[in-house]
Amino acid sequence: MIAALSPLAQSKTADNSLLNIAIFGLFVVVTMVIVFRASRNTKTASDYYAAGRAFTGPQNGIAIAGDYLSAASFLGIAGAIAVYGYDGFLYSIGFLVAWLVALLLVAELLRNTGKYTMGDVLSFRMKERPVRTAASLSTLAVTFFYLLAQMAGAGGLVALLLGITNKAGQAAVIAVVGALMILYVLVGGMKGTTWVQIIKAALLIAGAFVMTVWVLGMYGFNLSGLLGAAADVGGDKLLNPGAQYGKTETSKLDFVSLGIALVLGTAGLPHVLMRFYTVPTAKEARRSVVWAIWLIGLFYLFTLVLGYGAGALVGSDVIKKAPGGVNSAAPLLALEIGGPLLLGFISAVAFATILAVVAGLTITASASFAHDIYANVIKKGAVEDKGQEVKVARITAVVIGIVSILGGIAANGQNVAFLVALAFAVAASANLPTLLYSLFWKRFNTTGALWSIYGGLAVTIVLIVFSPAVSGAEDAMFPSLDFALFPLKNPGLVSIPVSFLLGYLGTVLSKEPFNSEKYAEMEVRSLTGAGAEKAISH
Repeated sequence: MIAALSPLAQSKTADNSLLNIAIFGLFVVVTMVIVFRASRNTKTASDYYAAGRAFTGPQNGIAIAGDYLSAASFLGIAGAIAVYGYDGFLYSIGFLVAWLVALLLVAELLRNTGKYTMGDVLSFRMKERPVRTAASLSTLAVTFFYLLAQMAGAGGLVALLLGITNKAGQAAVIAVVGALMILYVLVGGMKGTTWVQIIKAALLIAGAFVMTVWVLGMYGFNLSGLLGAAADVGGDKLLNPGAQYGKTETSKLDFVSLGIALVLGTAGLPHVLMRFYTVPTAKEARRSVVWAIWLIGLFYLFTLVLGYGAGALVGSDVIKKAPGGVNSAAPLLALEIGGPLLLGFISAVAFATILAVVAGLTITASASFAHDIYANVIKKGAVEDKGQEVKVARITAVVIGIVSILGGIAANGQNVAFLVALAFAVAASANLPTLLYSLFWKRFNTTGALWSIYGGLAVTIVLIVFSPAVSGAEDAMFPSLDFALFPLKNPGLVSIPVSFLLGYLGTVLSKEPFNSEKYAEMEVRSLTGAGAEKAISH
């Protein structure tokens, strides 16, 4: 067992920092070559946003898995299970169930109805300019919170690998990751980003599989033996509910709030839903779904072994004291079982995970701003130079990258799984009610959509700002301040019902007429795909 992070584990990681950097550098070079090659055919908006719809179902399914399995899935969940056991595994369950909800409720329906973004779907039967503006702002908000998690993961990971314990050094690392992210998006667009995600998904699942088999092999491929060993080191709390959520009534409500946000949030995540626009037909979209379900489900089973393996072989006390905190569980486990070489590989995979996800997030946000606000709100759909829209998207990507770097520096040290849960709460509150109402409620109108998006977004962000996640607690973003007026760390329990209610009230109280013919056309297209291919090809 790693008895203490300093000096033993810290010296191990620091001494092999060149190896770690070399492995990660190799990944960056290889993927950058692929991105540059992919960029040769990135000329139109369809190429930049949807990769020319040239990917097959299996390719897109692997890319979806790469987009969805973020630093939260690999670093955050493994750490949460290692430290909190049963309660940590709830993240895995929530993320997996959430994915199924997204696929069953909205994924293919959106793909058949829209063109590139959520704004396309909402504007199908509503007033175009206000709903596109609202959808774009909501997408930018969700993207920002999700990017915070990835940047925090990058800072913690490099702190562990290179022995950088000072905040200034970690901030510099976050800035480098942000710069690479911007470069991927500027050069390769969706096509380059998709190939990065495919490579990253293959490496991540392969790496997790190797570590899972390795850890299980140490306990005779007996899961009960592994769980027992983890309990011997970390206590029986690792096997029982309540280690993180259950000590107080407030923490129990926090758990319910977290669960609701996780299960419903994915269906409102624009960067995941946008992946369905990169395939040529609805049939290929369905094939994407099958591949993604198998890969994502398999990976979340691996997290159970990785988390308890880290708890048994490394120990929760060592993990919590390590640079990067709970996010260091998987790398420390790799160091313990496979030495510096496995640590270097797993760390490079974790970096690849972060880079691929932030690239996907950034291109989604930049596409939403350029396509919805610039092309369809400011220019009213009359963009003379088609390349201008792509140029605006690239400028937006740079701005988003800079903002996410600054936010990531502020969030450095937070559990990335928890930060992603905040992004899920924003998505579930600001996006999901509007999407469901638009797809399934004939009477839903523009006023209801605006009330739901802006109201849900405002309530969620206000509750997050005044929650213990930001201030008033030792593990808060700003622990020295205390303006926590809302008791729950995750606002989903309040913000999601409020957003659904606002969408309903905005619709029924509005005198705005609804277009039943347009809804009927949308219903047929979303459910059957009839006319969708023609619509998205223009």
